[in-house]
Amino acid sequence: MFSLPLRDDARLAPLEIWHAEEFAVHMARAREHIRPWVGASFVTDDLDGARATLARYAERQAADGARLYGIWLSGELVGGVMFTDFSVAAGACEVGCWLEPAAEGRGLVTRACDALLDWAFTTRGLHRAEWHCRADNERSAAVAKRLGMTLEGVRREAWPYEGVRYDKQVWAVLAPERAAAV
Repeated sequence: MFSLPLRDDARLAPLEIWHAEEFAVHMARAREHIRPWVGASFVTDDLDGARATLARYAERQAADGARLYGIWLSGELVGGVMFTDFSVAAGACEVGCWLEPAAEGRGLVTRACDALLDWAFTTRGLHRAEWHCRADNERSAAVAKRLGMTLEGVRREAWPYEGVRYDKQVWAVLAPERAAAV
């Protein structure tokens, strides 16, 4: 029902439990590409895992917490954006994303995250939005910069992946900064 155009052939819409089969097929294409860069609990290996991930986000959204949105390109699910954390009480959220290789370089994530930030700041009245990424994930850091975020710090060895600990960057933008940039 709800769908926001990102460009002529791309749209952003809620990613819900009834999308489990489509999400599982998408994850089969994206899994190895995104695995190093997203939380381990997000990367699913089968339909049951896809359903469980979507159910977890649905439960959190029902409690006014995390939310999950898909990006469809020419009618095919190719990635998405999410509020990995969302707290009206704290006035803060964390935004994240994932995208399969075929959809990269089209500005879809930046446009989709812009929509999430606009909603969080304007409609919900949040004050702060964060973006966390591995310090060696240059593409992710570039999105944070395009969103007007400032690199606030690095959490040393805070991102474990396959037995290695990587540094994690924390980026953020405040509502007044975003409003001034528009």
